[in-house]
Amino acid sequence: MKKQTIEKNLTEGNVALQLIMFALPFMLSNFIQALYNVADMLIVGKFSGTAGISGVNIGGQVTFIITNIVVGLSVGGTVVIAQYLGSGDRKSMDECVKTLITFLFITSIVVTVVMISLSDVFLELLRTPKESYQQAKNYLNITLMGTIFIFGYNGFSAILRGLGDSKRPLIFVSIACGVNVVLDLLFVGVFRMEAAGAALATIISQAISMFACIIYIKRSDIGFDFKLNSFRMYKERLLVMMKVGMPVSVQNVIVNFSFLVLTAIANGMGVSASAAVGVVGKYNGFAILPAIAVGSSVSAMVAQNVGAGLFDRAKKTFHTGFVLSFIISLVVFIFTQLFPEQIISVFGKDDPKMISDGVNYLRTFSFDYLIVPAAFCLNGLITGAGHTVISSISSIMSSIGFRIPFAILLGVTLDKGMLGLGIAAPLASLGTTIFVFIYYLSGKWKVSTVVNKQEMGGMELELSN
Repeated sequence: MKKQTIEKNLTEGNVALQLIMFALPFMLSNFIQALYNVADMLIVGKFSGTAGISGVNIGGQVTFIITNIVVGLSVGGTVVIAQYLGSGDRKSMDECVKTLITFLFITSIVVTVVMISLSDVFLELLRTPKESYQQAKNYLNITLMGTIFIFGYNGFSAILRGLGDSKRPLIFVSIACGVNVVLDLLFVGVFRMEAAGAALATIISQAISMFACIIYIKRSDIGFDFKLNSFRMYKERLLVMMKVGMPVSVQNVIVNFSFLVLTAIANGMGVSASAAVGVVGKYNGFAILPAIAVGSSVSAMVAQNVGAGLFDRAKKTFHTGFVLSFIISLVVFIFTQLFPEQIISVFGKDDPKMISDGVNYLRTFSFDYLIVPAAFCLNGLITGAGHTVISSISSIMSSIGFRIPFAILLGVTLDKGMLGLGIAAPLASLGTTIFVFIYYLSGKWKVSTVVNKQEMGGMELELSN
């Protein structure tokens, strides 16, 4: 059987059209992935009430730490694979693919064992309300058993996107999401398994996504057939991917930790506030999707263009991405400010206190939508160039230096409650944006950290703006 060629050259053609065609499937894919937990929350809320919503939110927050770890490592894979593809170094690219898959497989096993052993510790640290403790524990422990599927799908999707293919991950996750909703209704609605049923539906769906990726990759010309001798790690390739990806993982975990602190503060305000933070978190996952998708697409396109030495095209990609994502995010912001109560009510109409808390939180939190287009697109440019340490430092500064202190100051010390918690997010994003924009203006991002001059055939790297 003839192998399919799935590589796509992102260094040629109209920048705006290329970016839109790459970002749209990515955006839809992320949108459908976000439906996983939202479906869990909606269905659990309908059949199990506020305690169920709180349990899914808290358990999902801890599980999201795992997702952030693998996303960071996968970003390293995407950037390195794309830069080698852009430079024409197919041998190094194939070695990166084998190394990434092997490393993620081993890491997923280690993470599963460690996280399951610490599940009660996490729930205690988050001050989980007693009404939702058992549901949160059930949801968390079951989803942790599917860690290998989380790592697998995100890793394989990263490889495909590094090769310029954002359509196949969309197809695979669409199928899985449909299965997830059906299983949610079956396990939660019919069998009354509450949060545990939602978790079981989620990991089964993630497994379907991963195996669909495996089947497609086996039929392609990537050079990884999933036989035992394909599982290899090349030290040099691993070090490069870790150099690029590890700062992103650390950044993601710390950013997630800052949101866990917000959750813990809200948990201390009662189960209604806890559920409200969970509901806004799910809505926010959709609201910032355009900025995330465009930013990640900017990263993939910039990586190929930096690998090819096309820095002006990389800058144009960033500018185009920012304008595109800001226009969409502005519409989302206006919609959110006009209809906050209706948005919160979708997740539960029977708890007026939860709706009131959610509206107060969302009104200030949503100002973040005006800032994240710049933050994500700037980080996309810096990450695509391989300078992930810089983007990570900025995000860590915003989390530790802004989000947590402002949440405690405004939400607790000054007793502003949910309004105070909400405003901490846009303040944190603003700090990130200023820091990365200064680095962008310096032009230092133009020095590739992956492909050197010799590998690029002696290509001169122009450092001027």
